[in-house]
Amino acid sequence: MKAVFFDLDGTLLDTVPDIASSLNASLSRFGFPERTVEEVRRFVGDGARKLIERALPSSALSKAEEVYSDFCTRYASSDNALTGHFCGVEELLSRLKGEGILLGVLTNKPQEATEKVIGRFFPNIFDYVGGDSGLFPCKPDPTHVRYAMLRLRVAPCDCVLVGDGEPDVLTAKNAGMGCVSVLWGYRSKEELSSAGGRLFAKDAEELFEILAEELKIY
Repeated sequence: MKAVFFDLDGTLLDTVPDIASSLNASLSRFGFPERTVEEVRRFVGDGARKLIERALPSSALSKAEEVYSDFCTRYASSDNALTGHFCGVEELLSRLKGEGILLGVLTNKPQEATEKVIGRFFPNIFDYVGGDSGLFPCKPDPTHVRYAMLRLRVAPCDCVLVGDGEPDVLTAKNAGMGCVSVLWGYRSKEELSSAGGRLFAKDAEELFEILAEELKIY
């Protein structure tokens, strides 16, 4: 194994509080009811457009594109003051990088917001940073991760995808690569198992142990 790709929201960072803040500001602007942080936690994972569709009342979906545009602008300009690392993630990334493993981010978050949050919390760590730029379909479509593998010159059999959601499990399956599901994120083990998840990590130390075996670090 040569490379590990990570999901972002719910895997590397707890971003939901900032997402909820920007989302509610956009909903309020258009006169729609705000959503709780717990609701937003359930809504994330399939890209910003799906987030907006899930957050809007069913009778207001005709306004989805306007709210989506407003949300993307707000969230891209956010200072991410409510976002934080999950315990042990920084150390995990440093250990993997020290072993010469290529590291990538593959998220359905808009590209501009992805680059901003990665630049703030993980500067000079990742070899590839990919969000939703409109060039590729969102996960679980495998097109983007296949492009990322080409950029890093690695084959699917040389890679592992780490994430907290069903799209990550399905993306890995669709791309023919390994997958580890983390249990500190926004989905339960039961939900991940139902999507086909087989390897699970309860914390960053256990994730490193699984990856060490997969990557033949030891």
